[in-house]
Amino acid sequence: MNDKILSFLRKQTATSLSCVNELNEPYSFSCFFAFNSKENLLYYKSNPATYHFKILLQNPKVSGTILPDKLNKLAVKGIQFTGVVLSESNPLCKDASKNYHSRFPMAIAIPGVVCSIQLNQLKMTDNVPGIFKKHSWQREEKDNIQFA
Repeated sequence: MNDKILSFLRKQTATSLSCVNELNEPYSFSCFFAFNSKENLLYYKSNPATYHFKILLQNPKVSGTILPDKLNKLAVKGIQFTGVVLSESNPLCKDASKNYHSRFPMAIAIPGVVCSIQLNQLKMTDNVPGIFKKHSWQREEKDNIQFA
């Protein structure tokens, strides 16, 4: 993954995620995230009683955006991505809780489950005045989670 993308992801704390319910209707929610740069995973915490948690059990595909924590109205910067929420039994999820809570230690007191999103592709827009750049990344197809 490009160093500009990695640097941006390490500095941010919140994402907006979208999923699709059983009626093929979109649903969005926001959450805090921690980033695993080794496996290109995003971790977030959610309560199993939430609507989005139930949707993602049926259809784990997600898309999302990440904006800078501190917006600069003169510089459009952000990430759009797609991915899949991994099942808790996936070996990539074994350290999800540890990684998430090391970034957000106060979240230990909040009930919920730490979930893992395998990023499959993303595009970063970096429009600093006078410099317009797009950075893209895509997971190799052999590493994507396959659905039946």
